[in-house]
Amino acid sequence: MSGDTIQFDETAVGPLHGVRVLDLSRLVAGNMISLQLGDFGADVIKIEPPTGDPLRAWQENGLSLYWKVYGRNKRSVVMNLRQPEAMNALWKLIETADVFIENYRPGTLEKMGLSVDKLHEVNPELIVVRVSGYGQTGPYSHMPGFGTIVEAMSGFAHRTGFPDREPVLPPLALADMIAGLYGASAVSTALFARQNVKTKGQVIDLSLLESIFSILGPEAAIHKLTGKVNGRIGSASNTASPRNVYRCKDGKYLALSGSTQTVAERIFTVIGRADMIKDPRFATNTDRIVNRGLVDEAIGGWFAKIASDDALNLMREAGATVGPVYSSADAAVDPHFIDRGVIVEVDDPELGPVPMHNIVPRLSQTPGTFRRAAPELGADTASILSEAGLSDAEIAVIEGGEQ
Repeated sequence: MSGDTIQFDETAVGPLHGVRVLDLSRLVAGNMISLQLGDFGADVIKIEPPTGDPLRAWQENGLSLYWKVYGRNKRSVVMNLRQPEAMNALWKLIETADVFIENYRPGTLEKMGLSVDKLHEVNPELIVVRVSGYGQTGPYSHMPGFGTIVEAMSGFAHRTGFPDREPVLPPLALADMIAGLYGASAVSTALFARQNVKTKGQVIDLSLLESIFSILGPEAAIHKLTGKVNGRIGSASNTASPRNVYRCKDGKYLALSGSTQTVAERIFTVIGRADMIKDPRFATNTDRIVNRGLVDEAIGGWFAKIASDDALNLMREAGATVGPVYSSADAAVDPHFIDRGVIVEVDDPELGPVPMHNIVPRLSQTPGTFRRAAPELGADTASILSEAGLSDAEIAVIEGGEQ
């Protein structure tokens, strides 16, 4: 971590200043969208049920650290949307919003009386982001779709792990994170179109399945045009060799990639096998992929006889692309992470300094800002509803009817 603890500054202004986002979503994907928008200055109003976003219940040792990260730069309003007064208040907020994010099962928004047609009738310029497992149409659209399921159905799990073992699901919300990044990009595009192409409001149909399927690249084309279905190959690659994770003499692991001919030749030279450069079994990347096992045997044997620090230094000095397999604890003390401020500590009013990822990406002229710590549940209900023009009596009814 780099520098002093960051103090939140509510007066800071980012490039999305003036954009108001209503986030009715739950868990990761929608929160990732509004996190990105909030980091760059949007006024994100998190509409939560009386029980709060379920993300608040994702805890480590009793600490709601997921919420501390994904809830930053947001304001929290608690509304029981089964209550007529709360729905009336929501409509007032919709009138002033630029972006509306939801991740209910398709059809639920309509049942709540919040159909896209009605939203656009009240606010023609509203950008509506509809996050779902499978999309708003299609045979599976009605089914609930958590990231775990689409990580399996997309083909991602089929490609992850070792061939003699079961498919491996990611231990984190990967599909949601990818969808969240796509969603933030789509919102930015829609905002640009609204300003420069003079479009009105539009709907962003964002499916977790399609988002994670996209990262498989040309897998569909490979199957269609070659008949091949790529399977699990551990930490190796179908497109490059050498490429793998290797265990060193001290038990630590290093990741190595020789994706270009020059780098591959440097690796062979470092391990004392310059003969492999001219060997027809290893002369080209295509040859090396065919003989991947022999390549890994040669490189793995070298790593097994040398300590990780020594191996890392020798490879880097030769211009090979190699790096250690880090845990979060390793990353926290790495000099590059520290110098770049990849991890920053922010001053949370409840927990004190809380490490979290810095704002990504870095814009030279209009950087993101840390304006607000993740709010306590409903912390901004009264102030936001007052901004919307509700009287104290109306606010009291909503706050008193949260259960």
